[in-house]
Amino acid sequence: MSTELFYLFLTSILLTLMWIPHIIGQVINYGPLHAEEYVSLRGEPTHDWVKRANRAHINLVEQFGAFAGLVIVAQLVGVSTELTASAAVAFFWLRVVHAVVMIAGFKHFMARTLIFTAAWIALLVIAWEIAAAKVF
Repeated sequence: MSTELFYLFLTSILLTLMWIPHIIGQVINYGPLHAEEYVSLRGEPTHDWVKRANRAHINLVEQFGAFAGLVIVAQLVGVSTELTASAAVAFFWLRVVHAVVMIAGFKHFMARTLIFTAAWIALLVIAWEIAAAKVF
């Protein structure tokens, strides 16, 4: 398995687990769901960290599609370089740090924005490597 596919696998696991903090926060605030709450939505979580946990999960969902698509295309067309591998590693770890920073509520130095942007740049690096090898 290539480094890129391995980190796609790890990112998939991260995405699979990212909803758990939000659910734990909901249960802490409201207790387990009641039957009628499966039909009508519950109120908003009362703690900010619960809201941030949900936002961190949604944010990863938004970037995951691009990451998965790029890694799969790279594999299908035979592009696997040190740069694509490094970008995949960076993307995963940046997303882990982004989740921690987001849920913790760290608000200094525009950390979340900078981390998100760095992960986006990692996506562009993979895209560039594919284009450079197969288009140009």
